Amino acid sequence: MSNKPEAIERPVNFIRNIINDDLAKNKYQSVRTRFPPEPNGYLHIGHAKSICLNFGLAEDYQGECNLRFDDTNPAKEDMEYVESIKRDVQWLGFKWAGDIKYSSNYFEKFYQYAVELINKGLAYVCFLNAEETREYRGNLKEPGKNSPYRDTSPEENLALFEKMRAGGFKEGECVLRAKIDMASSFMCMRDPTLYRVRFETHHQTGDKWCIYPMYDFAHCISDGIEGVTHSLCTLEFQDNRRIYDWLLDHLDDFSRPDRPFQYEFSRLNLEYTVMSKRMLHQLVNDKLVDGWDDPRMPTISGMRRRGYTPASLRDFAERIGISKVDSMTEMGILEAAIRDDLNVVAPRTMAVMDPIKLVIENYPEGEIESIQAPVHPQNEAMGTREIFFGRELYIDRADFEPEAPNRKFMRLAIDKEVRLRNAYIIKAERYETDADGNITTVYCSYDPDTRGKNPADGRKVKGVIHFVESTKALPAEFRVYDRLFTVPNPAKENDFEAVLNPDSLIIKNGFVEPGMADAPVEQAYQCEREGYFCRDNKITDRLVFNRTVALRDTWSQNK
Repeated sequence: MSNKPEAIERPVNFIRNIINDDLAKNKYQSVRTRFPPEPNGYLHIGHAKSICLNFGLAEDYQGECNLRFDDTNPAKEDMEYVESIKRDVQWLGFKWAGDIKYSSNYFEKFYQYAVELINKGLAYVCFLNAEETREYRGNLKEPGKNSPYRDTSPEENLALFEKMRAGGFKEGECVLRAKIDMASSFMCMRDPTLYRVRFETHHQTGDKWCIYPMYDFAHCISDGIEGVTHSLCTLEFQDNRRIYDWLLDHLDDFSRPDRPFQYEFSRLNLEYTVMSKRMLHQLVNDKLVDGWDDPRMPTISGMRRRGYTPASLRDFAERIGISKVDSMTEMGILEAAIRDDLNVVAPRTMAVMDPIKLVIENYPEGEIESIQAPVHPQNEAMGTREIFFGRELYIDRADFEPEAPNRKFMRLAIDKEVRLRNAYIIKAERYETDADGNITTVYCSYDPDTRGKNPADGRKVKGVIHFVESTKALPAEFRVYDRLFTVPNPAKENDFEAVLNPDSLIIKNGFVEPGMADAPVEQAYQCEREGYFCRDNKITDRLVFNRTVALRDTWSQNK
């Protein structure tokens, strides 16, 4: 029996169709993909889409997916980014094949492949400066013209390239270019740069090298070295596929039918955020957010800190699918994915974020009652939690109005009854205010025969509000996050910082159930009637809970 993977049944997309066809034609004996981030920033949710695609395809076809850092620009790279990327891939639930790969592992091989192109008369050292290079390149309406260094002999180019490697030229003084076609209708094919001089210490190779390959050169050769079958990129690399193919076709080691081929899919564009690393760097550097892992950031680490789960991000990637059409994805799709996940798995708790005191005057002073409440109302297997009831409680300020504004008002008002969640029915009788007229205390009575059941006399009580018992409640900080920007596509604005949402973070101070004292970081809870919250993974000296998402989408209704 053959061990070759077979075409599988999955939601149709053009990449799966290509793989199925390749396997049916025996083009490859196995499927190998790769996730190739540049370690010059933290990964964002667009990268999560690519991670799910590349690792997911490898899993589905019993193949392998490499994690390879395309580390060819040491001026912008850092080990902090390397470590964060590794954490993010693992947190999403994926495993890479074998050891982590680095393009820098292949620097010597890259150099030898460049020498091969020079020997074939397909690459040359060019001394045009940046301004001259732009002039010689032409534009979309006019062809470029050949560099005066284009016809230098292979022997002389080899000597010049060796001198580049030895540090004999200054940065910007010269580059190695491919000799392709200066009249090509594709600008990227007009003798693209393959190597440039950079006197930078590399995080993997130190000061061994002072010339570094360009992404287009290193990327395709790395794929070829690693035996990648399907090289998946986003649409902005569509034209660059011509460089990819040209290089592999002209290098002896890769000019074969089963070499890698590049395919492009649409990148993720998500409403009310930005995906540009330049813009994300700017937000961090200008201190407009609390670092790369700020819960308002679209980074994987930020979403993790906010309480998003790996399952919800994988589900989101599945929902939006793979296509070749660029579009803007609604934020509501992402939020629906996390709600659907947390609704099933998140334990329930009660939290009061804008507290006022509620005094039950007919409840015995000094008595504290223990009540068993479900951890999850639809999942008995999750068990129960202990909550407390007493004479003095905290309720949310929004849950009391002296007079009910209308018949549909289901919360507490004078002479109106409501049920306290998992406890008794109460009736408000009077209230107190401070010097500014703010309500501070509501005085009530309770019906001792209504714990967990309807009144015996048949009266109907529709409203239910949450509470915490005041003497056992724990003080907590609640960070209510919203969209980072006020417009759906901030990247199109002349100044994207000008459309930052001033209400993207609102901090409230209130109370939680005592059982939340040891709440694990990143564990999401449904704070009943308030939304989903998780304990912050960065602030550990006090109880801080970040709102992951509201219980329902109110943003689209208010737009």
